[in-house]
Amino acid sequence: MTLGFLSCGISRADFLEQEAPRLEKWLNKNYHGQMAYMENHFDKRLDPRLLVDGAKSVVSLLLNYYPSEIQNPASYKISKYAYGEDYHFVIKEKLKQLLQFIQEEIGEVNGRVFVDSAPVLDKAWAAKSGLGWIGKNANLITQKVGSFYFIAELIIDLELEYDLPTTDHCGTCTACIDACPTQAIIQPYVVDGSKCISYFTIELKDNLPQEMKGQFNDWVFGCDVCQEVCPWNRFAKPHQEPLFEPKAELLQFSKRDWQELTKETFNKVFKNSAVKRTKFEGLMRNIDFVKE
Repeated sequence: MTLGFLSCGISRADFLEQEAPRLEKWLNKNYHGQMAYMENHFDKRLDPRLLVDGAKSVVSLLLNYYPSEIQNPASYKISKYAYGEDYHFVIKEKLKQLLQFIQEEIGEVNGRVFVDSAPVLDKAWAAKSGLGWIGKNANLITQKVGSFYFIAELIIDLELEYDLPTTDHCGTCTACIDACPTQAIIQPYVVDGSKCISYFTIELKDNLPQEMKGQFNDWVFGCDVCQEVCPWNRFAKPHQEPLFEPKAELLQFSKRDWQELTKETFNKVFKNSAVKRTKFEGLMRNIDFVKE
């Protein structure tokens, strides 16, 4: 059965002891801004056994989204992960197939699939199971393919062989810290989410703060800067997932096309896309903000 995942790692489903104080400190400093949902289910975020009865294993999977073609470089930019169909639906379908396959092969296995939509610390689990290390930009990085991939989990009540974490290969590099347009990476491995362009353009529902004017570098949905400058991403290879292919119009849009975007075109180009999260009005707010 070929589902197209890059790699898979397995960890024992128990309490994430090292993450608990880190998450608490991050929340106490309000680095989550208006993402109030980050404060919810604190215990569940740290213990998968509270999410799945009898959980024994966390199976972490990576799915590549690095595109073969990128947008017109003279245009406004959206994160590469949002070029095609919304990854939540694409990956959830794959995970359900994987769980079904396990159940057919092994018998009664109870489990749940998770794709960035429940209180699960994806990167912590992926790192724990040896799929990569959490870099200075707080993204999961691997030596072979960099960081342009989604992380998903299958939490099941089946005892499996567990993988070991890998080592950190950021070394003395500070490329991501130096390049962040809004200085959101306040120290190695710590990101103030409330200063991140992704937060401003996707999560923040209020008006964008005027002091950030001129700092978005033409990003109108998300931001890939800390990944683009990461030396490990020179090993990124294009994905093979047809559903992640962008609509042709998206790659060709000029700044004028973005500025004159109608709701009708928005619905057509971003049908089933993660960009729908901002809604049409939110995207236009972002475009107006970065307009010169």
